[in-house]
Amino acid sequence: MNDAINHLLQILTSLPGIGRKSAQRIVFHLLKNPQQTQILIASLTNALTRIHFCPVCFNFTENELCSICTDKKRDRSTVCVVEEPADVLVVEQTGQYRGTYHVLGGVISPLNDIHPENLHLQELVSRISREKITEVIIATNPTVEGEATAVYIYTLLKPLGTRVTRIARGLPVGSDLELADKETIQRALEGRREM
Repeated sequence: MNDAINHLLQILTSLPGIGRKSAQRIVFHLLKNPQQTQILIASLTNALTRIHFCPVCFNFTENELCSICTDKKRDRSTVCVVEEPADVLVVEQTGQYRGTYHVLGGVISPLNDIHPENLHLQELVSRISREKITEVIIATNPTVEGEATAVYIYTLLKPLGTRVTRIARGLPVGSDLELADKETIQRALEGRREM
């Protein structure tokens, strides 16, 4: 195989969920369909230039604030804390949660050199201090890092007097929120508990 194809394969296999075989199928499909490839390139370029983080919740948005932060019908007294913007979409798909969100941008993982100061934790504390938030629902993934982050958040927020809950264990330990079906996430939200 030539260098250009090998380079494309390397890039694609570095993406989450794409193995060598899938990468090969994608590369050959794109090379055989140059018009579709140009549309994909234009769409990615457009997304990279227009999409940024919401300054309130750190979800993705094209506007000044995301659609959830500007929605007047949302319950502003409740904030669901998730790891990544993809997790917001997963929780939204259940249709059960009507509060707001706060995206951490990852989890505490000293082995990967991710510490509390690398996450949007101080912004969460500031939000709780300035907004009338009565409950924070921690919806980090049930992994070692997700659990450690949940405990850290609870310790951080406990002095503020805000109710802190954790989604129920409807999610298998070691799994990702974005891979769970909506019924499992719905049950996890309904069964949340005090930390």
